[in-house]
Amino acid sequence: MTVTGIITALIVGLIVGALGRLVVPGRQSMPIWLHMLIGVGAALLGTVLARALGIATETAGVDWMELLVQVVLAAIAVALVSGVGRRRGVSRY
Repeated sequence: MTVTGIITALIVGLIVGALGRLVVPGRQSMPIWLHMLIGVGAALLGTVLARALGIATETAGVDWMELLVQVVLAAIAVALVSGVGRRRGVSRY
């Protein structure tokens, strides 16, 4: 993977993580780096899943179905991580 590929993955991860955060209702008190990490993971896993299901196609532009899979995975991950953090915070009191 080239430096350009890594930078692109980080930018796409940031966007996918932000979209995943917007999809989940309520307030998530998570740092931006965690959203970016979730977004990068969801983007990679979403690409693998979309290709395995035959959804991902080689297009000249944006593959919207693959992006949808990535955002859904990011939303699920954000909900799980913010829910775990919330439960842990409540148990302290």
